[in-house]
Amino acid sequence: MKIAVLGGDGFCGWPASLHLSDLGHDVLVVDNLSRRRIDEELGASSLTPIVSPQERVAAWQEVSGRTITFVELDVAQDYDGLVDLLLAQRPDAVVHFAEQRAAPYSMKSPAHKRYTVDNNVNATHNLLAALVETGLDAHLVHLGTMGVYGYGTAGMKIPEGYLPVQVVTHEGEQVEQEILYPTNPGSVYHLTKCLDQQLFAYYAKNDRLRITDLHQGIVWGTHTDQTARDERLVNRFDYDGDYGTVLNRFLMQAAVGYPLTVHGTGGQTRAFIHIRDMVRCVQIALENPPARGDKVKIFNQMTQTHRVRDLAELVAGLSGATVEMVPNPRHEAAENDLHVRNDTFLDLGLEPTFLEEGLLLEVEEVARRYAHRADLEKIPCTSVWTAEQRPGVPSRHPQPVAGG
Repeated sequence: MKIAVLGGDGFCGWPASLHLSDLGHDVLVVDNLSRRRIDEELGASSLTPIVSPQERVAAWQEVSGRTITFVELDVAQDYDGLVDLLLAQRPDAVVHFAEQRAAPYSMKSPAHKRYTVDNNVNATHNLLAALVETGLDAHLVHLGTMGVYGYGTAGMKIPEGYLPVQVVTHEGEQVEQEILYPTNPGSVYHLTKCLDQQLFAYYAKNDRLRITDLHQGIVWGTHTDQTARDERLVNRFDYDGDYGTVLNRFLMQAAVGYPLTVHGTGGQTRAFIHIRDMVRCVQIALENPPARGDKVKIFNQMTQTHRVRDLAELVAGLSGATVEMVPNPRHEAAENDLHVRNDTFLDLGLEPTFLEEGLLLEVEEVARRYAHRADLEKIPCTSVWTAEQRPGVPSRHPQPVAGG
């Protein structure tokens, strides 16, 4: 297949692009490099030294003999450029990672909230409108989030996107329907993914677009088979309070001798997936597209759930690190359970990578190797969810990066 990967320079997009290229697909990476500019804004670069997109694709060709094409384009702002690209390349599938992905970053200020909504919703809607305008029957695979569901389970396993309900009419008749599982976003970032879901449902119904939405858990791990082949192919390793995912952040903190910072009681239960399983799930989704006219396919892309304080205790036991409880910047319940169905990927052949001591130590070893690049002042999360948590009066004119 010819596959366009939007946001293919990012934490999930880059290893997915390499994985798909390694399978023999013709991969086009499209990115506006906004994530690299956010590094400059935050003053917190990747712990691992990532080279330019041009160096990345050249290194991949050198070690694999396969070609990945890189195009710099802002899909959220340059609609005409996106249409022209689709018409010129005519991909069989489009993998959509081109969204600002951090909940804390989306909550930093009114400007960051507006940027996240403008970028994420525009990127998604521009892509949907462009697919209709060009007439391409390309399968759209979108990286969503488990966060669209919120973190309560109503005493049941969260289904994969759809919930059967019974409606009682005014005449007392019971009518069975199927609805999208009610959304309950926990941040502006998660809110944009809920809006994405509604856009997908409309365009699948109205324009018969073929769409798969992957509701993904928190990604942990560093290497895939492809990124480990050459240091120039290394993936991002975010450890700062805005972009560092919780388990990777704990392992980095352990590697540099920093206390493991647990927010609140640490009673938050989250869904997780290893980065190697993430790329495999994208592959499986591409290989099993919906038919034209089908409703959106929704997969829960996760393999395990863990309570945050349990992860901290596990990492502390392996590394000897101390655990420090800090105020929770998020507006959420102190404790929650989370039960999730993930039958579809398992039925389609995913062999999950579970939490293992060896893999945890692998991540810690990467963190130790690049510990000299760490800025310990960037570890604490300074973004807060409500005005009551924010000291002083927030600035009305912060300057997040442009583009999306």
